[in-house]
Amino acid sequence: MPRAFFLFMLAAALPAQDSKAASKDAKERVRWCRDAHKQGGAAIPGLKTYLQSDPSDEVRREAVKALNVIGGAGVLDALVMATNDRDSEVQARATDGIVNVYIPGYVKNGFTSTLKRAGGGIKGKFAGPNDVIVDPFVPVSPDAIAALGRLVRQGTWPEVKANAARAVGILRGKAAVPQLVEGLKGRDTQLLFECLGALEKIRDREVAPEISPLVNDLNEQVQLRAIELAGLLQNKVSLTPLTRAFEGAKSVKVRAAALTAIAMIPDPVNRPIFDRYLGDREDDLRAGAAEGYGRLRDANDAPRLEKVFAEETHMKPRLGLAFALVNLGRTAMSELSPLQYLVNTLNSSAYSGLAAPFLVELARDKAVREALYPGMEARTVREKVELADVFARSGDEASKPVLEALARDRDPKVAEAGQRAVKTLDVRTR
Repeated sequence: MPRAFFLFMLAAALPAQDSKAASKDAKERVRWCRDAHKQGGAAIPGLKTYLQSDPSDEVRREAVKALNVIGGAGVLDALVMATNDRDSEVQARATDGIVNVYIPGYVKNGFTSTLKRAGGGIKGKFAGPNDVIVDPFVPVSPDAIAALGRLVRQGTWPEVKANAARAVGILRGKAAVPQLVEGLKGRDTQLLFECLGALEKIRDREVAPEISPLVNDLNEQVQLRAIELAGLLQNKVSLTPLTRAFEGAKSVKVRAAALTAIAMIPDPVNRPIFDRYLGDREDDLRAGAAEGYGRLRDANDAPRLEKVFAEETHMKPRLGLAFALVNLGRTAMSELSPLQYLVNTLNSSAYSGLAAPFLVELARDKAVREALYPGMEARTVREKVELADVFARSGDEASKPVLEALARDRDPKVAEAGQRAVKTLDVRTR
């Protein structure tokens, strides 16, 4: 038994202790925790005991840091327990550590990588939009999600709550949706932002009514994220607040976001808006109007959209028009076809983030998938990687041979994407 751990257990058994001796013992326990990672999994029981009952905040902080360095599934129970700690730093580090179990390396770039003590709490940086998310085929412990949901509600510091909300989204923690929804009712901007981001990853359409008030929030950052989420959830209950946001927008950015969200919720009542903005001078507004026509799926719109597509020279509206035309049945794969244009755009660093979601949505149609299957072996690496994700998310059993071929590709990036896609498809179609 390590000497520091022995001293801790001895101190716990004694009724009282000299304050100098107690301080010295705490320093030894800190040193032991700092070196514990060298023992690997063998150190986990000792670290867990320190987390469970050590009176020193510093010892418990070092214990959770050590667990995060050790990593792996073996530390999960101790980290879940650590979320109940009274210290905000321990809570935050336990949160990042739980994510790290499922996404190794996360702690190096997570919230606690920039954590500093600030008065009675902590400060850290939430680095920009967070697109990290666990693969659908990875099983996540219900106890972990319950612990993170509890922190969203009861974390001892605002940043702890926001960080826990982000973690829930990364781990697709649908069971914690009630806590995320509760987080939307406060006024802490970072918590609002992270709760909306988590709900965007989880995609539970039933929460749309809870999002509606934030679609017209006075904070533009929160408003934009709420508008985007309202569109992604595609619940018609959001149309009225989105229309209000669109009509009352004071910036082109908000107006364009609201129009794009409206376009994602197909309803013929919106046609006059699309008619008005298809020829607008703003690229984003033309793009949103084009998407709207596509989701209305009225074949009579196709001739007009084909003409506009041929004349449009800007990327965003052209992509919106290509999406609309494929949705209206233009599924041919030829040099100048709209579907080929979307596939070609997967090679663009600037615009692949627009083309890929369009293809995911379009590929829910069997005719589109069948148009995309031929010639996969001749596609670029970027196209293969992105289309593997498209088929994983929107394919059926007929997509599996295509993905299995990608999983055997000689390029390691393609092979990895193909293998991951096969697992995702299996989860979706089982």
